[in-house]
Amino acid sequence: MLVRLHFYAGVLVGPFLLVVAASGFLYALAPTIENVIYRDTLFVDSDSSTTVPVSEQVAAARQQQPDGTLLAVRPAPGPGDTTRVLFGVPGLGESERLAVFVNPANAEVTGEIAAYGSSGALPFRTWLSHLHRSLHLGEPGRIYSELAASWLWVIALAGLVLWFTGRRNGSRRKPQRSGSARRRTLSWHGALGTWVILAMLFLSATGLTWSRFAGENVGELKAALDWTTPTVSTKLDATGHGGHEGHTMPAGADPAVTSWDQSLASARSAQLDGPVEIAAPKKAGTTFVVQEIGKQWPTQADSVAVDPATGKVLDVQRFDDYPLAAKLSRWGIDGHMGLLFGLPNQLLLAMVAGVIVAMVIWGYRMWWQRRPTRGHAFRLGRPARRGTWRGAPIPALAALVVVAIGIGIFLPLFGVTLLAFLVLDLLVGLYRGRSSESTAEQGDELLV
Repeated sequence: MLVRLHFYAGVLVGPFLLVVAASGFLYALAPTIENVIYRDTLFVDSDSSTTVPVSEQVAAARQQQPDGTLLAVRPAPGPGDTTRVLFGVPGLGESERLAVFVNPANAEVTGEIAAYGSSGALPFRTWLSHLHRSLHLGEPGRIYSELAASWLWVIALAGLVLWFTGRRNGSRRKPQRSGSARRRTLSWHGALGTWVILAMLFLSATGLTWSRFAGENVGELKAALDWTTPTVSTKLDATGHGGHEGHTMPAGADPAVTSWDQSLASARSAQLDGPVEIAAPKKAGTTFVVQEIGKQWPTQADSVAVDPATGKVLDVQRFDDYPLAAKLSRWGIDGHMGLLFGLPNQLLLAMVAGVIVAMVIWGYRMWWQRRPTRGHAFRLGRPARRGTWRGAPIPALAALVVVAIGIGIFLPLFGVTLLAFLVLDLLVGLYRGRSSESTAEQGDELLV
């Protein structure tokens, strides 16, 4: 039964896995490539730690973009880096903000580029992200990546069981260089799959958290178990401040000039020492939010709410206090994107993606090598032998059905396609059964 499942899933889902792995290979290296493409905008020829106030940098960006809605500021994380001042402007895509880059040493603007998501991806990485996620087809295109993520773990685990339970000679962890062509192909397919099995399971699980249908179920499960990522409270009290009299910022207006410097200083005093984003109040009666945005290990994701008038820290949320599931989710997402350990993370993801591409190609090659070569002008490889599942114990089959239904409900695309595979298998069986009966009847007629 595992052989048939691995066969059908591999043949029919293989193209989706091939595309998602190939695009993932490119995306894994994108953060490093991005730094080269946009070097003149992202970096300045200055290693001085002396900078002008953040408020002056914001003012320079505002002159460059007078009509945009000022949303947030990402002060330069280190010498030689530029500051990002983020605006909302018409015409940008979902989750995109216009980033105006400012030299922190002299407040000169070095460029403006659309930035995507919390990682601040620039157009090159954004294009690859949409290719990997949806083939640039919008919401309908997300089905392809969810289908690949839903089946990757099934194909991988079934293949691992088959590889270690099959009757084969030689090492299961080293490819064989002798024997028939099909045996060598199988050896490479199985051995390399063994080495990257954990990475494939990791990519499947983390990929599903972003998916359209399964992702909603994951979100509902996290909410029900209180595994969601906690956030700071941004609401000011009835006086408009954290216990102080005064006036709130009018809705839609830029924060006071000094508020940016004040909020950054307050965050530093609260031990937010890494790269941060200072988000402006979203509406009247709310606070600034300063959030650590460093993605590398060890993770720093503390956040504080700051009174826009006084600079007082009103609420603090430490990453150390996150629920374990929220921490795992953060690490998983950053690891999937190649950000958790920087360049080593990216190289590892690229290697795994390359292995998955090779395994899909080897899988199709084995199917081709199994084709009948006598008496047929053209036929594809034979599927695994039918009917062996009938010998399995009834309790085991019943348990398998219950588990499959449960997984199919939680992962809807997996459930629908699994049902389609079963129907296809049934139709193939009926067709072959009728063909065999027809052949037998013709043989009886000849005998008569």
